[in-house]
Amino acid sequence: MADSSVSFLLDKLSCLLQEEVNLQRGVREDVQHIKYELERHRGILRVAEAMEDKDPELKAWVKGVRNVAHDMEDAIDEFNLRLVDQHWQAYNSSFHNKVIFGIKTLKARHRIASDIQSIKSKVDIISQGRPDLPGIGSSQRWSSRLDSQGDALLLEEADLVGIDKPKKQLIDLLFNEEAGRAVIPIYGMGGVGKTTLAKQVYDDPKVKKRFRIHAWVNVTQSSKLDELLKDLVQQLHNVIGKPAPEEVGQMKSDKLKELIKNLLQQSRYLIVLDDVWQVKDWDSVKLALPNSNRGSRVMLTTRKKDIALYSCAELGKDFNLEFLPEEEAWNLFCKKIFQGNSCPPHLEEVCRKILKMCGGLPLAIVAIGGVLATRGRANIEEWQMVCRSFGSEIEGNDKLESMKKVLSLSFNELPYHLKSCLLYLSIFPEFHAIEHMRLIRLWIAEGFVNGEDGKTLEEVADSYLKELLDRSLLQVVEKTSDGRMKTCRMHDLLREIVNLKAKDQNFATIAKDQDIIWPDKVRRLSIINTLNNMQQDRAEFHLRSLLMFSLSDSLEHFSIRALCSNGCKLLRVLDLQDGPLEVFPYEIISLSLLKYLSLKNTKVKSIPASIKKLQQLETLDLKQTYVSVLPVEIVELQRLRHLLVYRYEIECYAKFHSRHGFKMAAPIGRMQSLQKLCFIEADQALMIELGKLTQLRRLGIRKMRQQDGAALCSSIEKMINLRSLSITAIEDNEIIGIHNISRPPQYLQQLYLSGRLDNFPHWISCLKNLVRVFLKWSRLEEDPLVHLQDLPNLRHLEFLQVYVGETLHFKANGFASLKVLGLDDLDGLKCMTVEEGAMPGLKKLIIQRCNSLKQVPLGLEHLTKLKSIEFFAMPKELTNALLPSGGEDYWRVQHVAAVYCSYWRDGGWDVYSLETLGDRESDSSGGSAMRNLEISPLWKV
Repeated sequence: MADSSVSFLLDKLSCLLQEEVNLQRGVREDVQHIKYELERHRGILRVAEAMEDKDPELKAWVKGVRNVAHDMEDAIDEFNLRLVDQHWQAYNSSFHNKVIFGIKTLKARHRIASDIQSIKSKVDIISQGRPDLPGIGSSQRWSSRLDSQGDALLLEEADLVGIDKPKKQLIDLLFNEEAGRAVIPIYGMGGVGKTTLAKQVYDDPKVKKRFRIHAWVNVTQSSKLDELLKDLVQQLHNVIGKPAPEEVGQMKSDKLKELIKNLLQQSRYLIVLDDVWQVKDWDSVKLALPNSNRGSRVMLTTRKKDIALYSCAELGKDFNLEFLPEEEAWNLFCKKIFQGNSCPPHLEEVCRKILKMCGGLPLAIVAIGGVLATRGRANIEEWQMVCRSFGSEIEGNDKLESMKKVLSLSFNELPYHLKSCLLYLSIFPEFHAIEHMRLIRLWIAEGFVNGEDGKTLEEVADSYLKELLDRSLLQVVEKTSDGRMKTCRMHDLLREIVNLKAKDQNFATIAKDQDIIWPDKVRRLSIINTLNNMQQDRAEFHLRSLLMFSLSDSLEHFSIRALCSNGCKLLRVLDLQDGPLEVFPYEIISLSLLKYLSLKNTKVKSIPASIKKLQQLETLDLKQTYVSVLPVEIVELQRLRHLLVYRYEIECYAKFHSRHGFKMAAPIGRMQSLQKLCFIEADQALMIELGKLTQLRRLGIRKMRQQDGAALCSSIEKMINLRSLSITAIEDNEIIGIHNISRPPQYLQQLYLSGRLDNFPHWISCLKNLVRVFLKWSRLEEDPLVHLQDLPNLRHLEFLQVYVGETLHFKANGFASLKVLGLDDLDGLKCMTVEEGAMPGLKKLIIQRCNSLKQVPLGLEHLTKLKSIEFFAMPKELTNALLPSGGEDYWRVQHVAAVYCSYWRDGGWDVYSLETLGDRESDSSGGSAMRNLEISPLWKV
């Protein structure tokens, strides 16, 4: 990670040199010198870090480079802090005060000059002690990769419980009747068994018989393409039974490709490319593999989803190798530890906890099982110690080195900015589902995200997140209804590896208990469970980030300075989400460099006017607090990008006033950097001001009046970047006058309208990028489906009191992309018809409180992709017609895996499956009901 620290610092040094800062004489030259030396060192840091564990002297040198980078970052931040403080004193002051600003900053410039002189001396010492690494370059990196491929092949078929099914699926893909050359990529996380599965398929006698010409190639890198092709030529000649031409050793890649193509042209062949890391690796090799319509196949293993999809784009099918299910994982675990015998009862609980940390990863289960197999079975304490100190066990056990190497390889191959992003996940508690947008905003505040032309920092950060997902380093925990990622997490075992690296690199300190070993300097601090885990005298604080999770302490008298002495003045990130906090901590105002402040899910009620001093603030997250008014001074925060202030009551989602926003009587148009503004209460002046916020991506408006409509329409036309728009009227019978938008934002993806519509806004039909449309209390007399059915990307549609008509007709070919449909309280609805071909991809249907809908919707049988139907508080005539025994319309839904009916009783929803619905009347206790079944309510946005 030293290369990450150095690369991050080099970016800051470049900014310092570019800024018009009046540095003292000679300082600029010293900064240039430091920058030059660190650039020289960066070239060998990645290789050095890969070797440092085996060389204590090398490890000390890498640590020295990292410490110098941190010292230089401290000096720059201290300098910036002094400039910010002096600038604030001169802000809006007289011309005289601004003139003497330079005099007041003299001390700051003198201090940084002194710091840089000291750092320059350290850099020179490090440069003199720079190690000479023979053979530096790619060979050692890639030999490490090949070693890991060999480690993966150590898994025997007997070790892979559950391999039979994926093996058969792969063989079926190899044997299908497709005549063209098909590519079958196997992708998934390192250690999941990709190489082993491919090898088992490759060695299967039936496969060898069908593909007489075959070869297995370990992919290295594109610069070694000639060697890869020579290896393939040699293997093919061995299979054919002829010696390879002597001149092969001298051939260049073009000639080698031509030779391979000629060898394969008239044959049905199988080529396996194992461990492909870059698209160009595949692009280079595929040109040598002819498509001669003889049913040839290429298998390819990779950890990266984008490579898998790219390689099989022309003809083929990707194969995502997933983790072992719980039962199969347990069988494999017991097989390795107890030689196929059952687990002793007194060890089962601790064994299942250890197994959970393996997360269904075969390589991990086999490796951990091999270690535990040597432990005595009488002493349960020894097993519990492994469970408690899982990370230490991985670090200190030679028997787990191969597993650690395989899992570490994905991390070691990351570019420096992605390494920092992945290491940052170590600050979150284990088993914690991390919110997608929270993570992105934190990364930006930390400075991990590099600007790219034509993209916002948020869009760049989102691409980082997608790349980590594609590399199988993150897993999606929860998605939104329209397919976007909502939360994510790391695999438990990979998390342990990353935590070890974060600890070793002093990237972050996790105060989870009182027995942790504190580093000399703490730069990022995550406090988990209680503030009592803080040990004041253990470390020196140079905090950039402070986050707290699951605190049980009262924060009534919370003090950051008391928590970490005077080491918080350079704080960039302060995340107190979910903390037991009732009053805004006023000392926050002194944190001049703060970029991210979250008080989400606290009981804070007000924000002081002095918040205007936080001139660097980019994110202010007050969601689910009791803040209802923001001070006028908030508009002084010119860099604020995300202003999130709202609270909603999900238990009464169908009530009009279930969401609360905030008031602000200020010229909000001055906040030119705003991208997200939710949820602000409307007034005439505000509607006009909104037109100045051309960077807005998400806008939420509460308490809108009909007379505000014209001004809002004019402003919306200027918001060309808008992706999400939510408008709620002041009362449910107030008309939302937003019909006159001649140039709607074409990138709009989400639209939420709550309030009366005198007619359907026709501009909505032009929004081809819409994926979610939620309408509430519209009370339309015209059928809204006519205007929505042709939207090509609409995935989620929900209505609540939207339509007063008696029939809804979903026409053939309409709603081509719809996945979720919710209909609530359409009181006049008596008939619903779905034509064949309508909503072909619908997966979830929710109908509730439509009291006049007494007959089962016609055409449900056409919705062949439906996974679940939920009927809430619907007439008995409808639900009785769906009973498996005697229900006349059961045949319409018998293809749906889950059909539920629910009724409100005794203060809660009783939920029944169709199978138990018939027992409801006879079971007065509600015993057959699934009261705790989790069903997503409508309108949870």
